[in-house]
Amino acid sequence: MIKTVISTELPIDEKLSIKKNIIKGSQGDKRICIVTGTHGDELEGQMVCYEMARRLNENIGSLDGQVDIYPALNPLGIDTIQRGIPNFDLDMNRIFPGNSDGSVAEQMAHAIIEDLKGADLVIDIHSSNLYLRETPQVRINVLDEEVLVPIARLLNIDFVWIHDAATVLESTLAHSLNSTGTPCVVVEMGVGQRINHKMCYRLVDGIFNLMREMGMWSGYVNKSVITSPIVCKGDNVEFLNAATSGVFITELKCGIVVAEGEEIGQIVEPLTGRILSRVVSPVEGYLFTIRAYPIVYEGSLMARVYKINRG
Repeated sequence: MIKTVISTELPIDEKLSIKKNIIKGSQGDKRICIVTGTHGDELEGQMVCYEMARRLNENIGSLDGQVDIYPALNPLGIDTIQRGIPNFDLDMNRIFPGNSDGSVAEQMAHAIIEDLKGADLVIDIHSSNLYLRETPQVRINVLDEEVLVPIARLLNIDFVWIHDAATVLESTLAHSLNSTGTPCVVVEMGVGQRINHKMCYRLVDGIFNLMREMGMWSGYVNKSVITSPIVCKGDNVEFLNAATSGVFITELKCGIVVAEGEEIGQIVEPLTGRILSRVVSPVEGYLFTIRAYPIVYEGSLMARVYKINRG
């Protein structure tokens, strides 16, 4: 069943509407929500929503409870391939929990929060931006670690990154929901403006695995493909930044273990054929973020490596 969460008038006889698809089983009162499209240039969530709806509709008899699918919290952004809300100059994930008496964007954020409140779980799906490629991961506020890490372990992702509370923006959807008692995990994966099919299928398998553990899904789950993630605290992550401007060349992909001193890539100068700088891992660790866009400036983020503690 398609339901409109909020609809508002646009200037020239059009409407801006945020919609969800409510898929109900024959019994059960648990509800999970699949949310994406907050940033218009992050597209992996579109395929996850499609695949979730397709599998649920084909096996509706195996669903106990309700799955709400919100594919586009920022439909104008998706239409125009913009991260923020066009014409409002706003990042939608910086205005939650919104305000029912505020601007159009604040009213939208308020309506979304009110619609999601009370769910047993919200999965907020993001991609990376155009510049970085991320291995499938869940990011969690340390204040919510006890509740959310066991959930994240079931989602068939590679990495769980627990952030210090001071680094968490209070105006995000996830923080707004978690602070009011509605559990919300944030998934990051892939790269901006593209869809990595393999990553999307993995996450969908993980969501059904989680639903089975929650008692919401009695259908088939291929346990042989479900993996357990690395779990890390923020202070064990090394940030690698460019020492100079240039063009970044690498053969590596994220999701691998690199040795201390291993070369991750080179920053080169096309004019003369010189290597300007070598990007080297300072530690042995798990490479979970790597630069995707090759043009870099001094200080640009090149990679993130989770330091492996052999002790």
